[in-house]
Amino acid sequence: MKEQFVEKTNHPDYLKKLDKAHYFHPTTPLKLHQQNGPGLIIKKGKGINVTDVYDDVYIDGVSSLWNVNIGYGRQEMAEAAKQQIMRLSYGSSFYNNSNDKVIQLSEKLAELTPGDLDVSFFTSGGSESNETAFKIVRHYWKLKGKPERTKIIALDLSYHGVTMGATSATGVREFDNMITSSAPGFLHAKPFLTACEKGDKSQPDYESSIRGIVEKEDPETVAAVILEPIQGVGGVNIPPEGYLKAVRELCDEYGIYMVADEVICGFGRTGKMFGVDNWEVVPDLMSVAKGITSGYMQLGAVLLKTELRDELAEMSDDVFFHGFTYSGHPTACAVALKNLEIIENEQLVNNSKNMGDELFKGLKYLEEQHQVTAKSRTSGLLGAIELFADRDNGKAFDPSLHAAQQVVEECLSRNLLLRPLSFGGMNAVALAPPLIVNKGDIETIVERLSDAIKAFENKAL
Repeated sequence: MKEQFVEKTNHPDYLKKLDKAHYFHPTTPLKLHQQNGPGLIIKKGKGINVTDVYDDVYIDGVSSLWNVNIGYGRQEMAEAAKQQIMRLSYGSSFYNNSNDKVIQLSEKLAELTPGDLDVSFFTSGGSESNETAFKIVRHYWKLKGKPERTKIIALDLSYHGVTMGATSATGVREFDNMITSSAPGFLHAKPFLTACEKGDKSQPDYESSIRGIVEKEDPETVAAVILEPIQGVGGVNIPPEGYLKAVRELCDEYGIYMVADEVICGFGRTGKMFGVDNWEVVPDLMSVAKGITSGYMQLGAVLLKTELRDELAEMSDDVFFHGFTYSGHPTACAVALKNLEIIENEQLVNNSKNMGDELFKGLKYLEEQHQVTAKSRTSGLLGAIELFADRDNGKAFDPSLHAAQQVVEECLSRNLLLRPLSFGGMNAVALAPPLIVNKGDIETIVERLSDAIKAFENKAL
């Protein structure tokens, strides 16, 4: 009887029924889920591939949620978790307690991060990391005797998470529109206005730039600027040369904290250890998650400059009333240490750069082969290609066609998992394969994507 029950609960149709009845999915069309149940149900992964409950094998071309950097099924990661669980599965960091693994990981991150970002505050993921960064800078200004410095400036088409403050900072309006009101003190600037951030007031978008908003709002009311080195969810938008340095100089000019959201870009994704390394910029705080464990365990962190921590300690006579149950989780930290060891030993940052060059060549090939493709871009193994009804004139497809979604669905039928990005009128297909991919993998991804685009063209044109 027990064996029959196990067999029944593992049957794909029964799993779909259970999912539909009991699992409230994140970032999913609720009505569609209740009508049709889940789409793909994955049961295992190995390398760059995942296998569904029907035993069909797919190439994961986006590392799930941009995070499975070292690929699936690494025995070393399982062993690291097992050993730590047997030694110390959990330990609280509240009330001045600590554990050996969180100390070791803090030291390792100080070694890897640029400049003097040598202090770590640990969280369970990216949203919590950005939320923590906001609270740290606002707490700092309060202790500094400037409690009016609360405003956080983010960018349009940015993505910073789904907790209350992180949602309010996010510049993808669909996330903000689901709630009735945002947290106060969050403003959004038009991105990538390099000349404006350098102070050129003759530019037409000056008032919409970070600098323009700082001047309008009064610099003495602005706590921080947050931005992704490369925007991920908003379209894999790569800033022009000089932009990040201009923002860094602007923040220095007005004494504003610069927060880099490295949740997607960090740990090799862009061909450098961190996204800001591509432009040799050092922020004051850096939020990380995802690639820190390659998705094997929930973990995030905020890295901050030693000087900032020391000032906070000097000014504070009370408890720092912020923290999470799983801050500094010893098992998660042990997994992160093993993950970083693999990234370094297998030279995956360098592989990301080299295979990113191959991916860029592949996307340029797609532009040559298809009528609807343009604006391909990559930084390491973070890339995208856009779809246009008339690319020569920049004419977009009608939104009702869901062009990017259609191409991604065609990819799915060819056993390739990619991600559509359709915010702000854009139709882009995102690619971010695990950092372990080789040239043959890239060629297969490009070939399957090409077939999918061709199928879409046959229907749409």
